[in-house]
Amino acid sequence: MLPPRALLLDFGGVVAEAVDDTADAGFPTRVHELIGRSLPLDRIEADLAAADAARDQWRSNPENPELSHVQLWADFVAKDWPEQARETAVGWADELTSGWARRKWAVVEGMTEVLEFTVGRGLPVSIVSNTRSGEAYRGFLESAGLTGAFAAQIYSDEAGVFKPNPGMIRAATQALDVPADQCWFVGDSLSRDIECGRRAGVGAAILRPSRSWTNDRWQAEPDAVVADGHELLKLLKRALDV
Repeated sequence: MLPPRALLLDFGGVVAEAVDDTADAGFPTRVHELIGRSLPLDRIEADLAAADAARDQWRSNPENPELSHVQLWADFVAKDWPEQARETAVGWADELTSGWARRKWAVVEGMTEVLEFTVGRGLPVSIVSNTRSGEAYRGFLESAGLTGAFAAQIYSDEAGVFKPNPGMIRAATQALDVPADQCWFVGDSLSRDIECGRRAGVGAAILRPSRSWTNDRWQAEPDAVVADGHELLKLLKRALDV
């Protein structure tokens, strides 16, 4: 693999991983309070679960655009709610989606060292991640003290497309002003990440396997596989002859 001029990283499974992959148990209650308790709590919980499944189905077709926060609440969660409750939820769509996306995350082992290395070398790094809410991910990076390590952060809810659409990577390479074929892209999924990297023509597509994608059926092959940030850093140093 040629030495990279920039590094593109998925968020979940590469930079951070969920310690608890479930949404905040109190989130349905907050929605319940926000809409003035106009629907039973168990109805809200059921509608959130149904919307989650419907969103997954929507995103099984990579040609579909990414759902905006308003679409998610207006057309998936609250589509059958009373008018006032639906309007309230849609009006708070950004804040609600951010709350729904939050998890208990921890930085992947060795990734702090990777980012210290890239900052020290002046090697620009961008997040390229599918998510309900980029704001939720930004909040974690800020709390972890990692925001300054990234020259750009590209999130699907803001870009309007989701991986494997190569537009995600193209947005990052444009932000960094580095051609895709001179970037390494590290992701945790064959179907979302390695396939996206191949479509975008990255210089190297690297897999950090995730528990979430054990049933990947895509045939895209990574250029390398790493277990954590420590192995990624070794790969970088070898390529850069450090």
